[in-house]
Amino acid sequence: MAVIPGDRVVVTGAAGFIGSAIARALSSRGATVVAIVEPGTEAQATDVLDGVSTDIVTADISDAASLEGAFAGARFCFHVAARYAFWPKDPDLYYRANVEGSRNVVAAAWRSGVERICYTSSVATIGLQATLQGGTASEDDYAHVEHLFGNYKRSKYVAEHEVLRLGAQGAPVVLAHPTFPVGPGDRRPTPTGKLVLDFLNGKVPGYVDTTLNVVHVDDLAEGHVLALERGRQGVSYVLGGENVSMQSLLAQLAELSGLRAPTLRVPSAVTLAAAFASDAIEARLLRREPHVPLEGARMGATHMRFDDARAREELGYASRPTRDALADAIAFFLEHGYVAARRAGAIRAGVPSSTAG
Repeated sequence: MAVIPGDRVVVTGAAGFIGSAIARALSSRGATVVAIVEPGTEAQATDVLDGVSTDIVTADISDAASLEGAFAGARFCFHVAARYAFWPKDPDLYYRANVEGSRNVVAAAWRSGVERICYTSSVATIGLQATLQGGTASEDDYAHVEHLFGNYKRSKYVAEHEVLRLGAQGAPVVLAHPTFPVGPGDRRPTPTGKLVLDFLNGKVPGYVDTTLNVVHVDDLAEGHVLALERGRQGVSYVLGGENVSMQSLLAQLAELSGLRAPTLRVPSAVTLAAAFASDAIEARLLRREPHVPLEGARMGATHMRFDDARAREELGYASRPTRDALADAIAFFLEHGYVAARRAGAIRAGVPSSTAG
């Protein structure tokens, strides 16, 4: 199967970072995107999706009734919408959006006769045992429940189970597992994009010994479309890029921006101690977002190396170098005023932007 001109394709979370990139990829194929967005975000969605052939539908995905009619005439569905942050003021929001919302969307699409549903899961649901031995993790590595730190990971793990349960009953689902997306359009920004932005604003005094798998958001979007078109029923596909150390990532940001890379290596134990203190005082006592999120610190103490060979072999998936993703992210944050004026002025002129795809 393939997305062809004239297809109506539902995308939940279409105004978000990954969702908007998928919408652009679909629009380039001539499809009409039915963008399901949260109530109150219609104007933002219109701005984000400017230039994309779009029908905007407002719905609360945690309310099954609000999805009534949203899939009329749709051939495909990408369920991307999710709560993603390191600190939730109301943890129940994660389960309502990520679990109940996923169950509602997949069930409604299935009932409406959609041919294929691509569900955006997360590498957070994959076990990292292999990385402890210096290896990489893949779709076949199961997670130890006690290592599912934080409400985001836990809710995505449960959500994936619910989607697979519906798949076992016949729902036409395929799963995409993004790694750490970087690139243009990260308006919130996401935790990954915030690392880039914090560096640009001089808020990264040091680095920890960790590894990230960095992927350009537009490559990730293409991977989603390939998963929908070529993926096997009920199968998961890691969609990633390069495995890079935090030190290397910051060095590349320094080279691209002309800013100085931090040289202080912070022991993971120090970061974890600060995070536990921040969680106890700021999050639990003062009920405000902690300066050092505990979930982020725990991730920083883990080497998150992933193997996306299955997607490359079965789907024909490909990704560009980390440097290109970082260059496009820098250009976006500069262009849209995210970087403090003093720091923006210090960044050398003509920051390169990848012109690929």
